[in-house]
Amino acid sequence: MRFLSRLIWALAAVGLTAAAAQGGERTLLVQRESLYNNIYVYSNPPYVTLTFGYNDRLYTESTHNTKDDRELPVYYTRYMTAGLIYPKTVGSILEIGSGGGTTAWYLHRYLPNVPVTTVELDPEVAKVAKTYFGIKDEPNFNVVTRDGRLFLRENTEHYDLILIDAYRGPFVPFHLLTKEFYESVKAHLNESGVVVQNVEPNTMLFDAAAKTIGAVFNNVEFYLAKGNVVTVAYDGPKRTDAALAAAAASRQAEFKLRYDLTQLLSSRREPNDEVGTISADAKVLTDDFAPVETLKAIENHNRKWPSK
Repeated sequence: MRFLSRLIWALAAVGLTAAAAQGGERTLLVQRESLYNNIYVYSNPPYVTLTFGYNDRLYTESTHNTKDDRELPVYYTRYMTAGLIYPKTVGSILEIGSGGGTTAWYLHRYLPNVPVTTVELDPEVAKVAKTYFGIKDEPNFNVVTRDGRLFLRENTEHYDLILIDAYRGPFVPFHLLTKEFYESVKAHLNESGVVVQNVEPNTMLFDAAAKTIGAVFNNVEFYLAKGNVVTVAYDGPKRTDAALAAAAASRQAEFKLRYDLTQLLSSRREPNDEVGTISADAKVLTDDFAPVETLKAIENHNRKWPSK
């Protein structure tokens, strides 16, 4: 079976949301201009949605269910949690690109004894998350307002799971997609640690990003997430299907997560399988060569991943 059709419905870089699926009228709650973004928060009960204006378009950054803070309405964020399957232990989690903070808060709610740090570039976005998205100051949950790469440079902590979900409008900031950046991420992982990143699959940017991650980590795998592709990378021996299935079942039994890890695992794919291939012409992105906007801007009639 081919899975190309599962990517047709990609919505920019952020995926379909439950709020979008239910339709209905939405009300503007707040409009705010910060140093980095034009911030809009809309209400479509029970959901609130954070968007950024970009060239007269809106890009969903986060969606929160005001009546259920354990829901992840943006579908691809559910697959980000599949990273919990891979480490030998889960004792610390870092997220770069907090937005409304829903993914980090979900992990905190189900793993309250595990320190979760989420890093957000824009202080105004961090304020909006606390006001409208249910984010609170609690033990083992820390929101840091800092550029993600500078945060890594300035601290010496190590993590079992690092999530990267930073976007500015339709683009991942170029300095969070380069070989040097992933080397810094790798230096902050504990042994058996894993990095998980959402990367737009609809253009050749995906090929370059996958090639770059693969230049730093021994293993790169993909999770098809209803229009998005979540990338999982780790060092050490490659995990077998049986080992991953056993780990998913064990972690699910331990944490009792809403989005069952054993079910998420069924969306796992590897490069160059029957789903799609990474272009041999893709270039490794470096601090000196990262044409993210150009790669993202390629029209849809050009190559996508997965491909037939």
